[in-house]
Amino acid sequence: MPQHQSGRPGGPDGLRPAPRTPLPGSPLGRFRRVRCVITHVTTINSVVTQTLSWKLVIDSADPHAQAGFWAEALGYVVEDNSPLIERLLSAGAVPEAATTHAHGRRAWRDLAAARHPDDPYDEVSGTGHGRRLLFQRVPEPKTGKNRLHIDVHSAPGRRDAEAERLVALGAREGRTFDEQGGSWVVMTDPEGNEFCLS
Repeated sequence: MPQHQSGRPGGPDGLRPAPRTPLPGSPLGRFRRVRCVITHVTTINSVVTQTLSWKLVIDSADPHAQAGFWAEALGYVVEDNSPLIERLLSAGAVPEAATTHAHGRRAWRDLAAARHPDDPYDEVSGTGHGRRLLFQRVPEPKTGKNRLHIDVHSAPGRRDAEAERLVALGAREGRTFDEQGGSWVVMTDPEGNEFCLS
């Protein structure tokens, strides 16, 4: 076997033969270039098609009231972050001022979330890993129409009853639209964020 500067047989790593350089214009050289391009494109495609986790974050004046409304509206649960918060407070890692009491337990002052009850969540922090709405406190009020909204789908024949239930929770009912083979009601949540009920 050929010896290299390392004194070991084979290629630079000593485990495999040193690569042969194909003659210019040889079929082997063209094959290697094509294989390289195909491998590169396949790698790019696998990166592009990878799915990502996400949550919807909504600015809010009162994140705890909003999380409570949307948990009731959708049949979700308000996340329980109290075990983590109590642990961090005991360790002196967060100030008392960063917390509050909401929904009968310790909570973050400026954040609250509602998550789907069947989706996975972190038992230490209470943070959901699936369908999740996170409300964050901001100082400024809502101005203008939403650029993004939630569509709530009721069971067949139950839209009016759902609208009444949501109004009882604090929503407001607006215009009804019948267009493009569908019918829906534009509503607003307690802080004026538009959503549609179909």
